[in-house]
Amino acid sequence: MTPKQQVLAVALLLALGLAAVLAVRGFSGGTGGEEIVELGGVAASNSSAEAAPEAVEPGDEPPASPQGTLENPYVFEGVISSGDTMSTILQDWLPMSEVHAIVNACQDVYSPAKIRAGNPYTVYSSEEGMCRFEYVIDDTCKLVINREAENCYQAMVEVTPYEKQLAVVDGIIDSNLFLAIADAGEGPALAIALGDMFGYEIDFIRDLRVGDTFSILVEKRYQNGEFKSYGPLLAAYFVNQGVQHEGFYFSDGDGAGYFTSEGESLKRAFLKAPLSFTRISSGYNLKRVHPIFKEVRPHPAIDYAAPTGTPIKAIGRGTVTFAGWGKGAGRYVVIRHPNNYESIYMHMSGFASGIKKGASVRQGQVIGYVGSTGYSTGPHLDFRMKHNGKYINPTTVTSPRDEPIKSGRKDDYKERVRLYRAWIDGEEPLTSYPTEGY
Repeated sequence: MTPKQQVLAVALLLALGLAAVLAVRGFSGGTGGEEIVELGGVAASNSSAEAAPEAVEPGDEPPASPQGTLENPYVFEGVISSGDTMSTILQDWLPMSEVHAIVNACQDVYSPAKIRAGNPYTVYSSEEGMCRFEYVIDDTCKLVINREAENCYQAMVEVTPYEKQLAVVDGIIDSNLFLAIADAGEGPALAIALGDMFGYEIDFIRDLRVGDTFSILVEKRYQNGEFKSYGPLLAAYFVNQGVQHEGFYFSDGDGAGYFTSEGESLKRAFLKAPLSFTRISSGYNLKRVHPIFKEVRPHPAIDYAAPTGTPIKAIGRGTVTFAGWGKGAGRYVVIRHPNNYESIYMHMSGFASGIKKGASVRQGQVIGYVGSTGYSTGPHLDFRMKHNGKYINPTTVTSPRDEPIKSGRKDDYKERVRLYRAWIDGEEPLTSYPTEGY
């Protein structure tokens, strides 16, 4: 076939293909027909005779979204994803001008910057657009935004209603506090709360013994019959090595805390330990053989073995005088406390945010994380204390108690203790617990 014949053949094939396409389109309805397509199970008309919509400037209108009525709004439930902001969520339902109005309405109630990935939210939509937005802050409250008028929104934080029930949890230590709480059918949050309550009286790392017992009076919170969270621990007994410790919750209007039956505060100037529920791998020993250098070197410290990354807490309020690197200590922090005390935390894997020289810290604040930096054979915290510039044994420090119950509230406190004892000892029915005022 000559080149000229080849060109004619290609042209003929193209013409035949075009004719076939036109024939198929004519068979499926032509210019006057109407095609029905299924969109999510709802039939929608897509006629070629319809005029194209007018162009809309970007940001003027939100994308089309399902709508209900004011009496019966459409409800959309979602979960905050990583990277989401309130603006990125709401711009699917509202023009940006109204999104800005909502963000501004929230500022004095609950900062939109605080929304967190994983928390649920709900959008209510009517013919007028989004009419209500709810964001669950936590188990106790949620942010609610209602549309009052165009570009006018009201924001508020609503307390989540709960059914509150009083419970007594008894347990015995077979290994550690977490397992004992789990054996009693309760969650780890209760173990942490009990540890915080008696953290100034009992060293849960060094002092715990098999056979120790506890009884806890605690408020539990439910929604629709489902357990949601623990309320405050109202009272507890803890028998440690044959000695019974007691704690009772009381609020005097200026603050709340735990006290002995005589009204003395359980809170002291220093925590018993800077970590929760771990183990001591090496004690205070001025004649210890160093594990690396194999020679006798004083060890004026308590070593707490714990996994890398375990949070380390300041034992008391004070000021950071050093946060940096030492050849043998690795990353470490020094805190100066009142009355010429110092606490030292060594071999950290890293520092907590804001921990630097000159920073003020509160008691129990996380200052860093367990590591194995410097001269270390494994992840642990080397914890030391000084008084008037000299090392002291941290386990023998007796720190002063916080303020006791005010004299004008002692009668109220004694009545509260009487009632707590009656509930925890079974002399008063738990159903008599008033759900308000505690």
